[in-house]
Amino acid sequence: MTLLALGINHKTASVDLREKVAFSSEKLSLALQQLKNHPEVLSGVIVSTCNRTEVYCEISQSGPGVIIDWLTKFHQITAEELMPSLYFHEEQAAARHLMRVACGLDSLVLGEPQILGQVKQSYSESKDNEAVGGTLEKLFQKTFTVAKRVRTETDIGGNAVSVAYAACSLARQIFESLSGATILLVGAGETIELVSRHVVEQGCNSLIVANRTRERAECIAQEFGAEVISLEEIPDHLHRADIVISSTASPLPIVGKGMVEMALKQRRHQPMLLVDIAVPRDIEQQVGELNDAYLYSVDDLHSIVEKNREQRKVAAIQAEAIVSEESAVFMQWLRSLEAVDSIRDYRQFAEEIKQELLQRSLQAIANGTEPEKALAELSNKLTNKLIHAPTKAMQQVAKNGESEKLAVIREALGLDSYND
Repeated sequence: MTLLALGINHKTASVDLREKVAFSSEKLSLALQQLKNHPEVLSGVIVSTCNRTEVYCEISQSGPGVIIDWLTKFHQITAEELMPSLYFHEEQAAARHLMRVACGLDSLVLGEPQILGQVKQSYSESKDNEAVGGTLEKLFQKTFTVAKRVRTETDIGGNAVSVAYAACSLARQIFESLSGATILLVGAGETIELVSRHVVEQGCNSLIVANRTRERAECIAQEFGAEVISLEEIPDHLHRADIVISSTASPLPIVGKGMVEMALKQRRHQPMLLVDIAVPRDIEQQVGELNDAYLYSVDDLHSIVEKNREQRKVAAIQAEAIVSEESAVFMQWLRSLEAVDSIRDYRQFAEEIKQELLQRSLQAIANGTEPEKALAELSNKLTNKLIHAPTKAMQQVAKNGESEKLAVIREALGLDSYND
């Protein structure tokens, strides 16, 4: 049996190839069933995200070729197209790779937490299809424990490394809690959608989305329970906002100094945080001159993000050490299982000898043999039977000049400590 991790990711493959090799939700169940029924595969899990497609499995000693062949046939692509972008890892390297992936150490954004949830979902889908078990199941369970340890013992996920998350973190630092804050989001693009998700996760329950077209804003509003207004309505609602985060493609500022000044008067100069992620600016630079208005630009956020990236790199070194340690521990446990069958067989062998000689001794006593004589004969025969195989093994390795093997046998029999 061999542990194998095989796949492509954002580092090795183009978007076009990743799209070809991705497993849609409709195809995933079929793929898992095929893996489950493959004669060379004992167990399998498929991890498929926008940035990676990976197959983790236990296979016979046939090597990765059988999985590569299956993968190309399933997606109807040629091996020549796939191989330049493909990587594979075996045994401890496979275990280490899975742990690195789950911890966010192999992600496009270092330390991002979403990948752990995606790996857990992939494992769950494999369980639902009865495609995973045995050693591979133990590896995934160990991996989830390792990921939790990395999150607990390092700061790998503790700092914002995207502009959207940095904007949310800045708001949380200033307001401590977002649960009582009203947040106005200007725009409805991908960045604002990410900001919406982050602030809702941080407890915000009063969200306003302003956009040029209401249809796009309605999509965000439905998902996050937000109120929708048009850009023209911003002056009427700006005073309600404790926090304004803006990201549009407008060539001209949308929020001006006069508009904010009027809103602050209505707020009786209660402070307002404004975060402008847009380039060109959505919020006039002069807004920062107003008392009680705290304006941060995208450049301010980029400096925060860059500092946090460096901090994550330091944390990643600690995380890598944990992963290396834990993958080694897992493989030690796995190798220890190889002795289980041998230990069982040896115990059974000794038990059969014991029972055979014991029955003979009892029969001899029943036939009139003195108990002392029967016990002496039992102990002599039992000793001779048990030392016969090790004695022959030591004689053979000594004849062959295999001193290292002889040392192993001596250690196994406890002879070195006996001489001490």
